[in-house]
Amino acid sequence: MPTTADILVDTLIDWQVKVVFGLPGDGINGIMEALRTRQDKIRFIQVRHEESAAFMASAYAKWTGGLGVCLATSGPGGTHLLTGLYDAKLDQAPVLAITGMQFHDLIETFTQQDVDLTRVFNDVTVFNAEVSDAAHVENLTSLACRSALAKYGVAHLSIANDIQEQSLGDAKRSKRNQPGHVPNRFFEGRRLPSEAELDKAAELLNGASRVMILAGRGALGARAALERTAELLAAPVAKALLGKAVLPDDHPYTTGGIGILGTLPSQEAMEQCDALLIVGSTFPYIEYYPKPGQARGVQIDRDGQRIGLRYPVEAGLVGDAEETLQLLNERLTPKRDRSFLEQAQAGMARWRAMMKTAEGKTDMPLRPQVVARAFGERLPDDAVLVTDSGQNTELGARHVDLRDGQAFGVSGALASMACGLPYAIAAGIAFPGRPIFAIVGDGGFAMQLGEFSTAVRYKIPLKLLVIKNNMLNQIAWEQMMFLGNPQFGCELQPIDFAMAAEAMGGIGFSVSRPEDVGNVLDRAFSAEGPVVIEAVVDAAEPMMPPKMPPDYAKNFKKALPETPGHEQIEAMIAEEPLKTMMNSGSS
Repeated sequence: MPTTADILVDTLIDWQVKVVFGLPGDGINGIMEALRTRQDKIRFIQVRHEESAAFMASAYAKWTGGLGVCLATSGPGGTHLLTGLYDAKLDQAPVLAITGMQFHDLIETFTQQDVDLTRVFNDVTVFNAEVSDAAHVENLTSLACRSALAKYGVAHLSIANDIQEQSLGDAKRSKRNQPGHVPNRFFEGRRLPSEAELDKAAELLNGASRVMILAGRGALGARAALERTAELLAAPVAKALLGKAVLPDDHPYTTGGIGILGTLPSQEAMEQCDALLIVGSTFPYIEYYPKPGQARGVQIDRDGQRIGLRYPVEAGLVGDAEETLQLLNERLTPKRDRSFLEQAQAGMARWRAMMKTAEGKTDMPLRPQVVARAFGERLPDDAVLVTDSGQNTELGARHVDLRDGQAFGVSGALASMACGLPYAIAAGIAFPGRPIFAIVGDGGFAMQLGEFSTAVRYKIPLKLLVIKNNMLNQIAWEQMMFLGNPQFGCELQPIDFAMAAEAMGGIGFSVSRPEDVGNVLDRAFSAEGPVVIEAVVDAAEPMMPPKMPPDYAKNFKKALPETPGHEQIEAMIAEEPLKTMMNSGSS
């Protein structure tokens, strides 16, 4: 007779789960044995830290659109999952977390690793349950998978270690629990807005003269329809970070990113538009939207709960982005006046020239924009790119232009450090044969440094650029800009990341001079297997918003005199393009 663990894993297989990310432990021995005996049907990816397993499950769900699964032992194994699971929750990625527990009759008796993980996971989950016996497990596993997929969130199952080994024959099945009464598959249907709401949205957009579009991850896969919308409305398209791959970065309709990592033309268009169409995005920084009352709003989202989260829209179109845009396009009248779009396009030409100035600096120490641009220019057409959270995110957002066929991923709403390497590994597992690239900071990379050995173990074709400034650089600038406090506690003890890569069986390169960047990157890109490229860059390089708000500028100037190395920073902001960015908010 099958055990609880056997039924669990067989049900996952029925649900088309191909991969489980996790770390073995004595609280999940039964599940590990069930995975061992089914290696031909389901793959176990061993990580070095459970947090990475959850990040990988979240990223895998984002990359594939399917269910990501992670596995951890009882107690600390389960609690380690939480950060990655919150990443999935906040970015609406369907993930199933499976955890072990102590012997069922010792739970809540202060035994070793006695943590009630169902209680701990209550906030992060859309479905959260403890499996009671072998007759219970198929019902719960099927419902957990269905819940995660239907609600785009995290489901959790916790199973006591002795229950995992219980035979189905020893379970006491109730008379209402008929065997095989649940279908182990997902049912999905079309999501379309009402005709009346479509008509209202079209009337609003047709009546506006300066329409702006904000596109997020929900618009992925809707490129043709989005392009047609932008063409009809003569509307520039700003991209939330998770939507970086929605349109190529050199597309004539896009103004690039939005927010502190974004571009000046995106912000200016937001400030000047009289209508805003939001497609598949709940970009969280409300201060970068038009002021309420300035512009009329339309929003497309598959989840009605998210309509109107950031802006007081008048028309809410609940539906999938592609088909909803197609229905909307049928109702739109082509705009003859294209001056608003042309103004944004001229702004993008000026912005690109500013960025090119930063990317062409040849002075020492090495500027991070120089190496980021050179890295991005070498990405092949089918590249998958990830970034971590920090100044490295800004470098990827502004200085790497994605092209058709390339993919991008990052921890979005959670914006967690240490996500970059797990995301990259998950991409390598999700897309066998595709080349994987990552831009990370030395702070975030150090948090999960051991996971590089996972990339080596599974032969991930990864080229990982580490921006090494021995600083938590974004945090340092936030201390200064947000509150006017001098930078404090952000310096990092240096690590030789190239040597660390070699120690873990990979390949390591280091570059610190601008004239060596091209040669080092060419050698790194031609190397086989996982590669770390350590770029030793200037720690005084500010992370500047595209348009410095007056209060930020005031705080920044207040904090500078007591900030270590302020002389170098002052010299930096006296140069272009930082001089223009620093002063743009005062005009």
